[in-house]
Amino acid sequence: MTTTTLGAPSASPSRTTLRSVGALTAAFVAMVVVTGIADQILHWLGVFPPWGQVSYETGPYLLAVTYRTIFGVGGAYLAARLAPRAPMCHALWFGGIGVVLSLAAVIATLTHDLGPIWYSVVLLLVTLPCAWAGGALYTRHSGAA
Repeated sequence: MTTTTLGAPSASPSRTTLRSVGALTAAFVAMVVVTGIADQILHWLGVFPPWGQVSYETGPYLLAVTYRTIFGVGGAYLAARLAPRAPMCHALWFGGIGVVLSLAAVIATLTHDLGPIWYSVVLLLVTLPCAWAGGALYTRHSGAA
């Protein structure tokens, strides 16, 4: 009896898992680097106070929410783009991890003098919509499901 295989052989589950972890890790590293660069530039320009000083001015925080939202969509897009399969799932995992990190930031802001609580709460609230938007952008432009 002969067996015919349709299509290419699939990657082993462990290899696929490693590629998934790599996609998420790369997306987070990229987002942290880009956010860090933007933060540093805004500190150099005097838009943000010097490192270690807390401010409660609304303008800089609104600016930070804006670019962090854009970077969040970009990070989720990258996670979806690098995913070995199920790009939207990877984008949402990216968002889920972001929710955990954002929740930690909310708790830290509540227990320490790190700035206005609304800023951390807004970042928490936009995390999953950003992840969905990044995944949707990738799937719409790539035709992936």
